Amino acid sequence: MFLSLTFFPLNRKKMSLKSERRGIHVDQSELLCKKGCGYYGNPAWQGFCSKCWREEYHKARQKQIQEDWELAERLQREEEEAYASSQSTQGAQSLTFSKFEEKKTNEKTRKVTTVKKFFTASSRAGAKKAEIQEAKAPSPSINRQASIETDRVSKEFIEFLKTYHKPGQDIYKQCKLFLDTMNHKRDLSIEEQSECAQDFYQNVAEKLQPRWKVPPEKVEKVMDQIEKYIMTRQYKYVFCPETTDDEKKDLAVQKRIRALHWVTPQMLCVPVNEEIPEVSDMVVKAITDIIEMDSKRVPRDKLACITKCSKHIFNAIKITKNEPASADDFLPTLIYIVLKGNPPRLQSNIQYITRFCNPSRLMTGEDGYYFTNLCCAVAFIEKLDAQSLNLSQEDFDRFMTGQTSPKKQESDSFSPDVCLGVKQMYKNLDLLSQLNERQERIVTEAKKLEKDLIDWTEGITKEVQDIVEKYPLEIKPKSQALAAIDSENVENDKLPPPLQPQVYAG
Repeated sequence: MFLSLTFFPLNRKKMSLKSERRGIHVDQSELLCKKGCGYYGNPAWQGFCSKCWREEYHKARQKQIQEDWELAERLQREEEEAYASSQSTQGAQSLTFSKFEEKKTNEKTRKVTTVKKFFTASSRAGAKKAEIQEAKAPSPSINRQASIETDRVSKEFIEFLKTYHKPGQDIYKQCKLFLDTMNHKRDLSIEEQSECAQDFYQNVAEKLQPRWKVPPEKVEKVMDQIEKYIMTRQYKYVFCPETTDDEKKDLAVQKRIRALHWVTPQMLCVPVNEEIPEVSDMVVKAITDIIEMDSKRVPRDKLACITKCSKHIFNAIKITKNEPASADDFLPTLIYIVLKGNPPRLQSNIQYITRFCNPSRLMTGEDGYYFTNLCCAVAFIEKLDAQSLNLSQEDFDRFMTGQTSPKKQESDSFSPDVCLGVKQMYKNLDLLSQLNERQERIVTEAKKLEKDLIDWTEGITKEVQDIVEKYPLEIKPKSQALAAIDSENVENDKLPPPLQPQVYAG
């Protein structure tokens, strides 16, 4: 069962004092795959889960390959027709029919081979190039001394596989083959390398039980060890590569978080009281965990840091409220932790987990749930505005430019022996001061509106007067009323004589 994540005030008293907050709303449909499969989605996969995204990606890729093949075949036919016509006009009659057919066949074979090479994966060319380099000079990986962590992980992986005997040897061979393949595919894009890793995870997971007879309860542990081994060795090449804009996004997020340093827990409605020592310790641990994520090499270890951070957040909320925390409390607190900690290379870590983590961890379970919430928190920070924080646009702009900063609760200035009632009294006074400032702004705006109405009335009156003066109204004297025909001729008007009846003889 999934919970909807919405920003609401902590209680109805605060709701009555503040206007209704319109923050980000993350419901079940936004957390889950938009295809409706029931797994968690991810912004990097356009809202799909890993499985559905790969299906959509393969469909689009196959369609593009088919279109490219059709275009290549059409161009090849046109070139062959042009070549045949040019040969026939340049003395092709001197050639025997057999020689002409042989030359035509050779030319056609050469062109088909060229087209196939054009559409064949670049791994073959990379492999040939690598073979030539290996023949000339030793591989750089041989001369480079392996790191202590890589050696330790390799030894642990070999010791782990020894318990599986023959299947363990097959698993190790598959991993070595995958690493060799990835070394030859360094020229591919990071998305294509991610696709190779996801295919490898899927192929190995499908063979663990039916082919290598690994017990179902140990499948997840084996997959974790495989991921740890291969990603520790590949970390240097696939984390924040130069061919992507991950570093640019990291700098943009860091700059955004630094600009939002003035955001207080009250603005986000964070239900955490850092004045409680135990709660303060939980907040520090949560920040430490989210920062520690960047020091890990394995995607699963990075997810573990996010999970530990989230659990510390839930504990801090539980201690503050004396009741279990809800999703409505968790997301704003996670946003506050990210703003306060400003984790290094945040976007690079998110992209790295998305590309090379075992997809089953991101699609289900608590790791996937907490990772999805972290993605939502980063998205909220990127589009955070004045309305989300219940501020006016003027105040928000002043805070962002550093012209001023919001009033902070000076609870640290109180001596330890001050009772909670005095602290609460000062908080209430500060709240009343803020309400007074809002009331003054409202009164000022009301007076301005009143003045605008008066000016508008005077302006209309003046315009009417100008029109009346320009076009004066002339009132003519009242004319005499005409006497009715049937009325008595009082004033002896010269009226025609009345008509007399006349008799006509028939």
